[in-house]
Amino acid sequence: MSDFPRITLDPAVMGGKPCIRGQRVTVGMIVGQIGAGCSIEALLGDYPYLEREDVLEALRYAAWRAEEREVDLQRAS
Repeated sequence: MSDFPRITLDPAVMGGKPCIRGQRVTVGMIVGQIGAGCSIEALLGDYPYLEREDVLEALRYAAWRAEEREVDLQRAS
């Protein structure tokens, strides 16, 4: 995950979900808020311990995960 230094995965924090810098703020929460129409500025106001780059990296991480391909091994044989 060297491409995403602000994203952490720790089983002891939020059940191992991808979080921002080890905090209890998940990538999913950020993406969900943006998807619901919340602006980055509003998010930063609601979570003053977040930085703009945290939000942008969460969006990049979510896009990267969405690009993953799943191969059905039964169909591939």
